[in-house]
Amino acid sequence: MGAITTGCTYTDQIPSQGRKLLMVETAATADTGDTIAITLADYGISTFLGIIGNAHSTENSIVITEAPTTAVSSGVLTITVGGTLNTDKKRVYLIFGK
Repeated sequence: MGAITTGCTYTDQIPSQGRKLLMVETAATADTGDTIAITLADYGISTFLGIIGNAHSTENSIVITEAPTTAVSSGVLTITVGGTLNTDKKRVYLIFGK
């Protein structure tokens, strides 16, 4: 378990419609318990609204919905990978905010 923030790709999905959707893709080395820290203001988000998470049990093929744990402190969202015991698998998260 460790911080994997630097190994992630961040993509704005809806940049200007009053709400924000940010997609975060981890490297295929993410494990349950790893963490990702995101400064929400860097993506124009002031309020965190929700998250949907998926694990790739077979990368880019078989996708399993999994629930990460989240916490926001001082504008930084921390995502803790969880929900399955898959090790060394890619994760994709959709973060909703405004």
